[in-house]
Amino acid sequence: QVQLVESGGGLVQPGGSLRLSCAASGIIFKFYAMSWYRQAPGKQRELVAGITSGGATNYADSVKGRFTISRDNAKNTVYLQMNSLKPEDTATYYCNGRLMAAGFWGQGTQVTVSS
Repeated sequence: QVQLVESGGGLVQPGGSLRLSCAASGIIFKFYAMSWYRQAPGKQRELVAGITSGGATNYADSVKGRFTISRDNAKNTVYLQMNSLKPEDTATYYCNGRLMAAGFWGQGTQVTVSS
């Protein structure tokens, strides 16, 4: 049974930082491309950052220079370090794992940026 479990969300003030984690089980993690998506109320889900099995990364323009995605294959975990957070970063953040036609989602973790 495949599970992706996100953690690390919460309430933070503008300019603050959070680190999200996504722990995977039931897959051979090192072969999977992993991504973080987010969805704000009334908006479509959007890609935030991705990392390939080889470690190449890509970011949405809105988070470049502020967010960093990384992975630890020994721990079957992908991270999203979020710095200089803005109110517009408020959303539910989802972890996604993908290998060819197979894709899996986590349940999401809420991030709220507010003073």
